[in-house]
Amino acid sequence: MSSDGLEFSRSSTDCGFPGRFVFFLETEELKMCMACKTINEERAEEFAGRLLELVNGGAITLMISVGHRTGLFDAMAAMEPSTSEEIAQGAGLNERYVREWLGAMVTGGIVECDGDRKTYHLPTEHAAFLTRSSSPDNLAVTAQFLPLLSSVEDEIVDCFHEGGGVHYGRYGRFHEIMAEESAQSVVAGIEEHVLPLIPGLAERLERGIEVLDIGCGSGRAMNWMAQRFPRSRFCGYDFSEEAIGNALRERNRLGLENVEFRVRDAAQLGETDRFDLITAFDAIHDQAKPADVLAGIRRALRPGGVFLMQDIKGSSEHHRNVGNPIAPLLYTISCMHCMTVSLANDGAGLGAMWGRELAESMLREAGFDSVEVNELPHDIQNYWYVAR
Repeated sequence: MSSDGLEFSRSSTDCGFPGRFVFFLETEELKMCMACKTINEERAEEFAGRLLELVNGGAITLMISVGHRTGLFDAMAAMEPSTSEEIAQGAGLNERYVREWLGAMVTGGIVECDGDRKTYHLPTEHAAFLTRSSSPDNLAVTAQFLPLLSSVEDEIVDCFHEGGGVHYGRYGRFHEIMAEESAQSVVAGIEEHVLPLIPGLAERLERGIEVLDIGCGSGRAMNWMAQRFPRSRFCGYDFSEEAIGNALRERNRLGLENVEFRVRDAAQLGETDRFDLITAFDAIHDQAKPADVLAGIRRALRPGGVFLMQDIKGSSEHHRNVGNPIAPLLYTISCMHCMTVSLANDGAGLGAMWGRELAESMLREAGFDSVEVNELPHDIQNYWYVAR
């Protein structure tokens, strides 16, 4: 093959890889075969195998997202072993597409197949992490981030060359996916796990206090709390009109009168001594001006008020995140969304993996004298900061 004067050849090699093929590049100035260098064959084979697993894993993740969005996992969880035709009919989908999807699921170890009977089955143990009824443990929700991020890959590549960022509005399904994610990581654990982080908070909410949520998105958390604590007043700010529209529709559907949502720039709160509790669920690291946002939050709190911040669990240092089981995913989401949407607005570009060290430092610089860092059993990807 050739392209722009570069010539690619395929050749067998006798450099410790019998029977394998290697690719090498020939130009007038350079002729080099990487396999002819002295390398650790066992290490190279191990790495090649790992890369193959990663590529397969990425492909399967895309199909898991499809299975979630089409309802295939939900349908199969309620069915006995069934043919592709029966599964397609049960899910109300096209059989040919379902059949090809099943091929990915079977070879990926997600779905079991009886070759003689031509039937397919989703094991109960697998359904426990792939269906809507399994929430908050439904990892298929998280799988949706990969196709979302892939949709802006060309623009991200341009940013590597030119700098700048990709604007928030370029992520078509972002609010839909984040609403599902919020339902699992925030709403599902509010009463049992989150409120107890602040002693006496539930009782105060019962009596009635003023609450603000920064970067409220589609308003899942505020609408839930407004329904649960009718004597308190709730407010959600987000700079996305789409998100606020979603929040208002849900509020109206629920018939709530103690919660409001506004399109606002969190860096320009302009509030003083107004709120007893301010929350920010997975939102601060996306901000263009996070330092201004945190300082504004501090001013907006009444004396004795509390700021509750959920943000990504990790260190500010790369090497300290090596043992984090989802660090590669978090860095990828950061690079292809969180960091770049901030940079698109000439922002700080903190990124999702800004880390605990920097988060604590910025909270103290904003005027919070006391900062507690908590971990919750239902949420493996976030720290929960309580700042006073």
